[in-house]
Amino acid sequence: MSLNKYSQSSSSSSSSDSIRDKKVFAKLKLSGDYPRKNAELLSAQYGINVLLVGVALMLAIAQQKASVEEKDLLSFTTSLMILQLIWMIWYILVRRSQGKTRTERDVNATTCWIRGGLTLLAVLSLIMDALKIGYYVGYRLCLSEVYVVYPVTHVVHTIAQVHFLWFHIKDVIKSFETFERFGVMHAVFTNLILWCNGVMSETEHFMNNHIRQTSGVEFQNITTEEPALQCNCTTTTCALFSRSFTYLFPFNIEYHIFVSALLFVMWKNIGRTIDISSNRKSLVTKTQGLTLGPILGLLALVSTIGILVVYITRLPGPLEVHLSAVSMFYIYGIVLLVVMCSAGALGLLIYRANHMPLDASKNPSRQLDTELLFGSALGSWFMSWCSIVSVLSSKSDPPYRWTNLIYSLLIILEKYIQNLFIIESLYRQQESLEKADPELPTNPEVFSVTSSLPPLNGIDNQAYESPGEGSSSMENEQEENGQVYGSQRKQSNVPLPVDIHAAEPLNMKRLVLKNIAVFLLLCNISLWILPAFGCRPQYDNGLEEATFGFSRWTTVLNFAIPLSLFYRMHSVASLFEVFRRV
Repeated sequence: MSLNKYSQSSSSSSSSDSIRDKKVFAKLKLSGDYPRKNAELLSAQYGINVLLVGVALMLAIAQQKASVEEKDLLSFTTSLMILQLIWMIWYILVRRSQGKTRTERDVNATTCWIRGGLTLLAVLSLIMDALKIGYYVGYRLCLSEVYVVYPVTHVVHTIAQVHFLWFHIKDVIKSFETFERFGVMHAVFTNLILWCNGVMSETEHFMNNHIRQTSGVEFQNITTEEPALQCNCTTTTCALFSRSFTYLFPFNIEYHIFVSALLFVMWKNIGRTIDISSNRKSLVTKTQGLTLGPILGLLALVSTIGILVVYITRLPGPLEVHLSAVSMFYIYGIVLLVVMCSAGALGLLIYRANHMPLDASKNPSRQLDTELLFGSALGSWFMSWCSIVSVLSSKSDPPYRWTNLIYSLLIILEKYIQNLFIIESLYRQQESLEKADPELPTNPEVFSVTSSLPPLNGIDNQAYESPGEGSSSMENEQEENGQVYGSQRKQSNVPLPVDIHAAEPLNMKRLVLKNIAVFLLLCNISLWILPAFGCRPQYDNGLEEATFGFSRWTTVLNFAIPLSLFYRMHSVASLFEVFRRV
């Protein structure tokens, strides 16, 4: 009897163990998203490690008498570009082999004007590559062949990449997802390495030029040596090529960082299910009522060019002229930033008065815009706070000391307000979703006429009647079914959009917001031009250098200025999108 009880208890315990094991295996069962998440993590880690290898090579080259030479870095980046070319060719061939298969596309990934702007930057980069090829060919007797192979490869890479951006950047990849994730991520970090290389080359050139210009004013104890070539140029244009392609560095830098951002959006879209309701094309850009914003923005742009010319020409002069140039920059920057803060605050007040809900639909491109605005603003914020600390702790009292303090505080405030204005504009639902826009017909029957006209059962125009019996029979067949162009035929009381638009008063809120967006756009271009072409008082005022030391302050600027430049150019793109959405 006891044996029977024992057997029953053992069987019950074994059954409970099996149930427990099933629960454990159920918990360990991989979800359907596991392969996708795993591929995302693996491809992201691959890209980060590729970037770290490139950065390690750049840091090794920056060291004087380094064992790593520049040709090693150029060989590495050339191999990365060749791998990306192979992937892009493979991707295009696969898409052409699937010609009859309709590829999903994310219309919010980019716009024609963004791709047009990138094409312009790419053309300027190609001109820079052509000048580099001419320069290195002149010194071919003492330079490695890598110096010529690199710009040639970059030319092919740029042309192929622009083609890819125009025809495939909106694709939502649903086949070979794991492999494509690695390919797109490789392209993202290849462009990031090219961006870092451009930043390093531009910084090295600027520092050498800056120290030569200010050797009579400051930095007498600083010595830099440019690498001297061991042979003479075989042509008479080497010096011209060298001076020319350095002016194109800013455009090449912005090109690569923008391309990496667009490719990252493509990487986020791999395997994504597109929400049809949020996958709409943007409204047509309208410029009606734009007066004050463009005028003030163009005035700021022209003034910026004048300040840039005066600053560059006066900086190498005597000490008094040098100090006056730095003071002039800060005064002009204060005036411009005050107006920009006022315009952005006015736009935020208009949005607060208009209680429209926010758009919560998933949009990787818009989310990336927000993250890049905050991430790139960190550079100038950090630089501004360092300037504030140096001004408050400095024992010297140059004429631009307190203007430097006000300028730094306004830089922080202006980016704070501008970020809020841009994000508020991008995430706010358009009024056309809640209320009929007088410029757009909301009725599906776009060919409807006013009710004052006699109702017609079809299109009655004798001048366009087809003499063929086939077309008339087709029209009769459609009329018998009560359909024209696939829609039910019925009378409509909706008037023509032209009549409503003529009677609709101009929306003053939209008009003001459009002018604010255009004004801020032109001001951001102005604030990009100044540091991009050599107007960098952070190097020239001496306050921060006395507080932090030359090497530390230079390291801060080498980190902060490229991010600040990208912030301004990215703000231009975001503000143009705001202008189109208003």
